[in-house]
Amino acid sequence: MANRHLSRSVVLQTLFEWDFNGQKNKDIADIIKRDALEFAPGMSDISFIENLIKGILAKREDLNHIIEKAAPDWPLDKISPIDRNVLRIGLYELLFSDRKDVPAKVAINEAIELGKTFGGETSGRFINGVMGAVYKELGEPDKDAVSPTKHKIADIPYESMPIQNLGGAVIYSKDEQGEIYLAFVHDVFGHWTLSKGKLDKDEDVKGGTIRKIKEETDLDITITHDLSDNEYIANDPEHGKIRKQVHYFLAKTQFGPINLGPSGGLNDAKWFKLGDILELNFYNDILPVVTKAIKLLTE
Repeated sequence: MANRHLSRSVVLQTLFEWDFNGQKNKDIADIIKRDALEFAPGMSDISFIENLIKGILAKREDLNHIIEKAAPDWPLDKISPIDRNVLRIGLYELLFSDRKDVPAKVAINEAIELGKTFGGETSGRFINGVMGAVYKELGEPDKDAVSPTKHKIADIPYESMPIQNLGGAVIYSKDEQGEIYLAFVHDVFGHWTLSKGKLDKDEDVKGGTIRKIKEETDLDITITHDLSDNEYIANDPEHGKIRKQVHYFLAKTQFGPINLGPSGGLNDAKWFKLGDILELNFYNDILPVVTKAIKLLTE
């Protein structure tokens, strides 16, 4: 295991140099060999280093989207190069490695230790927050078997948690034959979900929702019904646990192309016929909202 920790340190050094020099993949093999020789002299087998870097580079777009989704207030280019690449390593191992080889606890703890060793004063806490948010999205695998991290964000009483307001919508339209379609967005965690976004302070919830839907999908919507309020607790990299309160609407729009905007964490958007919706992979808290919308549309 000590060799694995040292190998991850070499991976971080290599990714840092690769990132700093403009992400030129053609140079990566030379960087690996040079960094392994400098930071891990005497290590005869560097296959773990090579395979981990190869996997990270193959999944880098997905990893970047996941970082943006888990840390929405931190654009990728504003995160320090060390923290950014520690997160790429940790998230790759958490999401794409064989869990028998790299348990969730190991992926999270190793990332935190890399951040504390090579990053700044707040790197460990920031990386813990991002990794913890993704771990929760995954359904906290092996939660009962092992603690996900030794470095937990301090518990905050529910009533003291900061509140973040969001607006979202079940968007519907009809084609030329009058058939009803619903629009969903797909996130990098593999779920179809509803378009939503963070509202500005003191912003009208309807107006803010219309604005965020337009930014995320390029659809101009008209709100027709209130649907429900939903609240969930999320781990914010800077503030720890926060209460996210989402107000959902039913909204109509013209049937046409959906064009995803620069919204971190989403990789697809489509229209679906009502009869095809049952086959989709939804989050548990989204399904009741969609069900209520369908009931209103078919009454």
